Amino acid sequence: MKIKYWSTTCLLIATSVFGFAQEKKHLELEEVIHLAATQSSNAKLWDAQVNTSRLKYEEAKDSRLPDSKISGTYLAMNSPTVDLKISMGSGDGPNISTNQLFIGQLAINMPLYTGGKIKNGIKSAQDSWKAAEFETLAAKENLSINAVHLYIGLYQAQQTADLIAENIKKAEQQVVDLKSMEQNGIIARNDLLKAELQLSNFKVAHQEALKNANVINYQLNTLLGLDENTIIDKINLVGITPFDESLAQDSTERNEIKSLRSQKDVAQDQLNISRSAYHPTLFATGGYAALHIQNLVTVTNAANIGLGLSYDIGSLYKNKKKIRVAQQQLSSIDDNIALVNDKIKNQINEAKENVSLAKKKNGLYAEALAQSNENYRIVKDKYDNGVADTDDLLEADVQQLQSKINLAIGEATLIEKYYDLLLATGHLNIK
Repeated sequence: MKIKYWSTTCLLIATSVFGFAQEKKHLELEEVIHLAATQSSNAKLWDAQVNTSRLKYEEAKDSRLPDSKISGTYLAMNSPTVDLKISMGSGDGPNISTNQLFIGQLAINMPLYTGGKIKNGIKSAQDSWKAAEFETLAAKENLSINAVHLYIGLYQAQQTADLIAENIKKAEQQVVDLKSMEQNGIIARNDLLKAELQLSNFKVAHQEALKNANVINYQLNTLLGLDENTIIDKINLVGITPFDESLAQDSTERNEIKSLRSQKDVAQDQLNISRSAYHPTLFATGGYAALHIQNLVTVTNAANIGLGLSYDIGSLYKNKKKIRVAQQQLSSIDDNIALVNDKIKNQINEAKENVSLAKKKNGLYAEALAQSNENYRIVKDKYDNGVADTDDLLEADVQQLQSKINLAIGEATLIEKYYDLLLATGHLNIK
């Protein structure tokens, strides 16, 4: 008796632990899209890259600030021979012995004119930041649409498993009825075996559907940044708008194109920076110096202020190739924009065709389900009256089940293709 109680206690504890380990979670489709764009590992990586670009922009703005440098030098020397040329009066010059030297300097340079190098450098960093933001949005949209595909796939697997499980109950009752009929000699044993074989096939298909649901559930957890043991609760797609006709005609500029346009701005900024090398650099300069030579001289309060001008003569013959490289980059980006635009047009056209096909198939699936239901009713009536055989009944049952599965999958596919169209036309909302 104690062993029995102990086994029951262990079972309850194990069940409790398992229940805590596998948390059930209900997610709406919009939540899935948002989680993929914010909580997935890839989304966080893209956010980090955007933040890096922002910090580089902040760093570039510091180039407008003056350069400040302070230095100090202490030197120990031997006792050099000092020959002062300054007249010290009559008699021999002083015998100066020194072996230490100290120099202190403070220098400040403030750029006044750089030919646009600083301004364009800051703008280049800002445009790079914008390009990273748009590129990140495009990447997150792709992450979100992948999550939509997994979410729809999970729904289809769940629906398939549920419909097969429902049919298994009917098939089990059918086997019970046929077994009784076989025992009473109404039907041949072969008919009973056919029904049992179909029941076994249904059970195999059910296990396959459950496996598919578990695999997709795990993949969705990984993508959304959820605990791997989380079980996505039964999905309900009721209430989701399957199609908005206006999106078939309306499209907005995709984030991929926006990113490329920002990259083009960066290339233009780099071209302007290269051209700025042909201009001189003007800067304000100021500083302070102190000098002390032991037993010889001490200089303090040596402040200075003025203007400086520099010009890199080598840029006259070195900079031409840099400008050509920058111009070629601009041209390449234009070609890439045209290529991506063509690709997007193809995606939009394909997405529209997929939505149209999914709608037509759904209508046909609905008709097929009505036909299979009526067919099963007629065959069942004939079977009960001894007109149809077991093969006819089992075949009608399979056709009815397949029609139910096709319609459930078709309805989900229409929603999936609708979100593909949202992505293609630039209307997918990931916020």
